[in-house]
Amino acid sequence: MITLTLIWIALPFLVGFIIYLLPKGDRYLALFGAVASALYVIPLFVQQTPINLQLLDNFGVTLVLDPLAGFFILTNALVTAAVIIYCWRSDRNAFFYAQVILLHGSINAAFACSDFISLYVALEVISIASFLLIAYPRSDRSIWIGLRYLFVSNVAMLFYLIGAVLVYKATHSFTFSGLRVSPPEAIALIFLGLLAKGGIFISGLWLPLTHAESESPVSALMSGVVVKAGVLPLLRCALLLEEIDPIVRIFGVSTALLGVSFAVFEKDTKRLLAFSTVSQMGFILAAPAVGGFYALTHGLVKASLFLTVSKLPSRNFRELQTQSMPTNIWIALVIAGFSISGFPMLAGFGAKILTLKNVLSWQDVGMNVAAVGTTIAFAKFIFLPHQSAVEAQSAKSKTDFWVAIAILLGGLFVANVVYYEAYTLENAIKPLATIAIGWLAYWLIFKRVAVKLPPLLEDFENLIGVMSLMLILLFWMAIS
Repeated sequence: MITLTLIWIALPFLVGFIIYLLPKGDRYLALFGAVASALYVIPLFVQQTPINLQLLDNFGVTLVLDPLAGFFILTNALVTAAVIIYCWRSDRNAFFYAQVILLHGSINAAFACSDFISLYVALEVISIASFLLIAYPRSDRSIWIGLRYLFVSNVAMLFYLIGAVLVYKATHSFTFSGLRVSPPEAIALIFLGLLAKGGIFISGLWLPLTHAESESPVSALMSGVVVKAGVLPLLRCALLLEEIDPIVRIFGVSTALLGVSFAVFEKDTKRLLAFSTVSQMGFILAAPAVGGFYALTHGLVKASLFLTVSKLPSRNFRELQTQSMPTNIWIALVIAGFSISGFPMLAGFGAKILTLKNVLSWQDVGMNVAAVGTTIAFAKFIFLPHQSAVEAQSAKSKTDFWVAIAILLGGLFVANVVYYEAYTLENAIKPLATIAIGWLAYWLIFKRVAVKLPPLLEDFENLIGVMSLMLILLFWMAIS
């Protein structure tokens, strides 16, 4: 299994290199790399025994592969495969597919790393690959959005790197467990970098503009898997060190409430999905022990939604309310919206039940409010007008789009096996009541409300300035 793990880590980078040599096979090679990742996950779930690798020496690369990482890796594989299939008949060239699979490989590496320096390298490669995909259209707008993401990411990672050095100074090791005896400033600096990379709390307010303005396949990758590269290390730290667990949970609740507060008022489809991603990262962090399953369901939902909204005639909800969409597109939106709202029969139901059962008593109110807010936000999609199947025949989408959506939404049905124990009458009552309250609030209040929240904190200079405030907060939390 150790040899297989090393091959799995190296394979996407090898495939990316081969795509440059054999550009005519770009799609097939990229899809092969994604499928190989999905197959690698199977032994992680079957054996349930963590794989621990110490490469080079005591100061070298440390890798941990376990079921928690397996959920994140499977999400990466399914979302990447769906995006590649979605783009199959497009005019995107070999460079695009090479960058997709290189991004896929660097995300896998980040999920496997359990030392701060290896993780730093993986996160930096992710930043570069993401920038190249965001800027792929080569327009002035896309290049600026990409550079904005890259600048914010690199500033955050400079803080992170200083924190990693402080861990080494205290322990002569870069492993995550070294945080236990490291100074508070090391925790604060490392967490600042990870919060920014993961789109968490106000450190993640770079995310809405980046995800909304990128091409839909890139948005699907960014929201589905890229932000999770900064989330899994936070979960690992919380599970390793009980002193850090409350800090991670606090950010989980705060992030869930912040993101949904913006999402319920948003009138742009892609910006709503982006703010929802901020909120959903909070759900993953709120219960670290079970965050992997929630990450899987969120990744499948959010990738499918970003791909589906690209087929809508407008991004503006007010315009969409006055014109009908094809029924098949509406059904795809409804399935994804039901899952993220916690409706039974979809994996989002089990993930939400499992998460709320593992939160602490002081988290209950905040997480339930965030759950109602999520329902309100996605009611905007669910209650859009649509055409009958006959009228929509001329609006049929390409086969590749539906294959990609089938992979993602089909995964939401299959993933029910992870926590089938959720299906009891007692468990179903609360999510259904939450959905009913959310839909009622949407019809009575939020459908008629026209509130435009100023994007002040999303300005580039403010994003950098907020890092200083977050660092002060993190110092205080670490010292406390």
